[in-house]
Amino acid sequence: MNDTDRIFLAMIDYFAGDPRRIQHFTKVHAFAALMGRREGLDERTQFILEAAALVHDIGIRRAEALYGSASGALQEKEGPAEAEKLLRSLGVESSVIERVRYLVGHHHTYGSMDGLDYRLLVEADFLVNLHEDGESDRAVRAACERIFRTKSGTELCRTMFGLNGQR
Repeated sequence: MNDTDRIFLAMIDYFAGDPRRIQHFTKVHAFAALMGRREGLDERTQFILEAAALVHDIGIRRAEALYGSASGALQEKEGPAEAEKLLRSLGVESSVIERVRYLVGHHHTYGSMDGLDYRLLVEADFLVNLHEDGESDRAVRAACERIFRTKSGTELCRTMFGLNGQR
């Protein structure tokens, strides 16, 4: 079993009994992995992206327990330490853990995204959240124009939500 699969299974265990959250990170991971391959990421950056996509919402449980909220800011606050704990238990390399910590701690911060892995994680999460949250056509269009910058993410957003005149 490869490292990505081990992280995937560990996250299923982490969110055991919460199929909605398991389904969410599964979809974010699928989109992130596809987009990373389409954008031509090197093997190491692809692994970092996929690991981050799997653990990006790991701070939710702790945020809810401590603050009674799963807001994006609280996920960013509580997620990095939780991600590190899980990844260390699986023997993931320290430099990979550091980048994943950073991505988890910023995945709801859209100002200046430093790195294609960061951009792709945010875009993959948006693709899933726009659908799961039942956003209006207007909100989807705005997000596709405002958030999406990569070729693969923009194409997926436009195609998935019928913004290419396919509705």
